[in-house]
Amino acid sequence: MQDILNVIQDVQPYVILGLVAINLIFFILIIVLFRSLNKMEKRYRKFMRGSNNKNLEELINLYLDKVDESKSIAEDVKALYDNMDERLKGCVQKLAITRYKAFEDVGSDLSFSIALLDDNNDGVILTGIYGRNESTTYAKPIDKGISRYDLSEEELHVLNEATSD
Repeated sequence: MQDILNVIQDVQPYVILGLVAINLIFFILIIVLFRSLNKMEKRYRKFMRGSNNKNLEELINLYLDKVDESKSIAEDVKALYDNMDERLKGCVQKLAITRYKAFEDVGSDLSFSIALLDDNNDGVILTGIYGRNESTTYAKPIDKGISRYDLSEEELHVLNEATSD
């Protein structure tokens, strides 16, 4: 029995040193776990902000409802955009204008031709001829870039300029 006590007394400093090392390791682990827990708690509080004691299932359902509502609104906006895009194709999108002197005895470039076309090259060419004694305005319809009426050189120029855009 005395031999066992002597062996224990001989290894006692090593046992105490080992226990201190183990306690030090546990202490470091506890500090790491507390820091990790604090980070987790901050993330949890950020996740649960504004929930006012709701449980997680209610909060997730609320967010899913908001996602569904946002998806519905986005689909409505897309349909509205598609409708508007289709309507815009019928608006004047291509424009060309030229001014010229129709008669030699008239002083300035007061005559003009304007092409107003939509996305399908449908529209009108307006021509105003200014003379010394009178002024005349013509409108010639354009269908898919072609006129049923004969076009003057200036009208052909503005039609080609508008359709080339």
